[in-house]
Amino acid sequence: MVDKSSLTVPLIKHLSLADYQQTFDAMRAHNRATTNETADEIWLLEHPPVFTQGLAGKAEHILDAGDVPVVKIDRGGQVTYHGPGQLVVYLLLNMRRRSYGVKSLVSRIEQSVIDLLAEYGIAALRQPGMPGVYVETSAGIAKIAAIGLRVANRATYHGLSLNIDMDLAPFLRINPCGYAGLAATQMSALGARDKMAVVGEKLLKHLKANLYG
Repeated sequence: MVDKSSLTVPLIKHLSLADYQQTFDAMRAHNRATTNETADEIWLLEHPPVFTQGLAGKAEHILDAGDVPVVKIDRGGQVTYHGPGQLVVYLLLNMRRRSYGVKSLVSRIEQSVIDLLAEYGIAALRQPGMPGVYVETSAGIAKIAAIGLRVANRATYHGLSLNIDMDLAPFLRINPCGYAGLAATQMSALGARDKMAVVGEKLLKHLKANLYG
């Protein structure tokens, strides 16, 4: 019999600065090995500079990769950027015991980021048809967090990235998530200057509340 309690207590892993390809391979291996008994895992980390291109990714959305590697992966969506100063949270979730589906999962992830940003006095919002979290700036709508998931073997991998205090210039070298001219912003630009570890722990609190509450 499956111990349901083990499926509601995620294993948290702090991986620090981790190579993208190695992490991607580890996520896929974990997914392939998932069974009814597999507990959820949440990985928190940063990546060295890398562009990742989703299953539907179109080459024209990479305007000038330059010296930043481009890795083709199996999540949904188009191209995005990862780099130091951005918190990446991978959600390796067993969907077998959940009472909600992937659409609700995405909404719960978005809400977790919105709740986190509210702690810092940042008003964040969703954009219809555009997964992720956005804020209104003096220059218009800007994206602060991206979400992209892969569902296989009745489990998820990939997850979300939240811009905290990073070099945003590489976002100008792509059409983020396939949207030409979509601006990127970050918490530090909005007055929230906190250590990565502190932000990560606060985000974990909201993820646990929204995914397991």
